[in-house]
Amino acid sequence: MKNRMMRMPEKGHLVEVEEEMPKAKGNEVLVRIEYCGICGSDMHFFQNGAIGTRKAPPDFILGHECAGTVMETGENVKTLKAGDRVALEPGVPCGKCEFCRKGKYNLCPEVHFMAAAMPPADGALRQYMAYPEEWCFKLPEHVSSLEGCMIEPLAVGMHAARRGEVELGKTVCIIGVGTIGFMTMLACKAMGAGKIIVSDALPNRLAMAGKMGADVALNAKEEDVEARVLEETGGLGCDIVFEAAGSPYTLADTWKYVKRGGVIVNVGNAGGEVPYLFGELARKEADIRHVWRYRHIYPAAIEAVSKGAIRLKDINPTIFPFEKSQEAFEFAFEQRNKVLKTVIKMFE
Repeated sequence: MKNRMMRMPEKGHLVEVEEEMPKAKGNEVLVRIEYCGICGSDMHFFQNGAIGTRKAPPDFILGHECAGTVMETGENVKTLKAGDRVALEPGVPCGKCEFCRKGKYNLCPEVHFMAAAMPPADGALRQYMAYPEEWCFKLPEHVSSLEGCMIEPLAVGMHAARRGEVELGKTVCIIGVGTIGFMTMLACKAMGAGKIIVSDALPNRLAMAGKMGADVALNAKEEDVEARVLEETGGLGCDIVFEAAGSPYTLADTWKYVKRGGVIVNVGNAGGEVPYLFGELARKEADIRHVWRYRHIYPAAIEAVSKGAIRLKDINPTIFPFEKSQEAFEFAFEQRNKVLKTVIKMFE
């Protein structure tokens, strides 16, 4: 049997190839990948061949949001067995550097992250993968593999909520409710945020956010977001403001929405220069914090989904079969203003 996968010989073009089946060695498990989500970073590589200065290596394999079933185990594996369904955390850190030793392994400079260009590491758009046991997290029976592949973007949202120190009763504002903003909203809701205000320019996203946790949904094209945020918070602003749109312009405006002594969390990681008015921020003595992937989140994310505190089932992603991966990426780009999430089903 051969291992089928999609490689990207050039930007905008995926080709199915067959290679030898991987084998689980030592502390690895062989996973039959069942679902693979398309992330914004995948789309950057697909459309542009790079993210900023980081170019995709030749014949790159995309995808890092994945889940599947363990088929076999290496001789040193102790916690997993054949038949277990797992969500794969896509970053494998070195475990030895200063950041790993301090528990901040998401900052490891040598982390091998699926479908990342530096250091180059192939992604999960392949039907079978040998992967370290340590970074495979077992899914409960009632959590589907489809939900499992969405644990990865949920982990980003949960890490963002933790960085912002969301807690019971706090008021939050989320700018941009694409996938990551949406996951941040779900995490804030589960962590007890008192009022959640979201802003976006797309009515379909706002409508879905309103159904799944937002108390106030503002259309940035039709409303004065600053005025409405102040109105909704008694003129004080929000305890925590999340920028999840990835735009330097919306990031530059976050100081307008944050309360004195509050926190701004940069989730979208906007590219380019940001014309920030630090004097206005200083007068509020507000913090700016950044999010880079996540750490120590997968078990908590899986538990939250398992207990119903976060309902990934309701996201209802658009699903394409593996054979139509090219069409899936084109759809995710062309319909990005209408569809929240696109996922590839690896086996029929």
